[in-house]
Amino acid sequence: MPEVYFFVDHSLILLVLACNIVIFYRPLAFSLQEIGIMSEIEKITNTLIEFRDDRDWKQFHNPKDLALALSIEAAELNELFLWKQSQEADLEKVKDELADVFTYAFFLAENLNLDVSKIIEAKLAKSALKYPVDKAKGTMRKYDEL
Repeated sequence: MPEVYFFVDHSLILLVLACNIVIFYRPLAFSLQEIGIMSEIEKITNTLIEFRDDRDWKQFHNPKDLALALSIEAAELNELFLWKQSQEADLEKVKDELADVFTYAFFLAENLNLDVSKIIEAKLAKSALKYPVDKAKGTMRKYDEL
């Protein structure tokens, strides 16, 4: 197997395989994932799994209950803004509820063996087709109204 060297400079990764040079122009975090460095999402997921497993809670984590918990936490987040101006919401409580939403979303993805980065990238690709910049920029109209 040839030796592999990586040279990273912001959005450029230079990959040297034997005498062939391959250059990737991509965002740094994405490129680092490609070459096997653990992403922040993976680190967070692993921390959550350790927390869950230390308490023997995996037995309660099935897709249905995780989806319900996510929805309930999202409702609790919404409640913080109910009948208020956005700036009136208690930011510390918003952080807590938002963390709960993310936690259950990560648990659900892990339970279904979904790669969070990949599913977000796939959804963004679909959205880019539905909302082309030249038609969607500066408007909040739905894709079928553009």
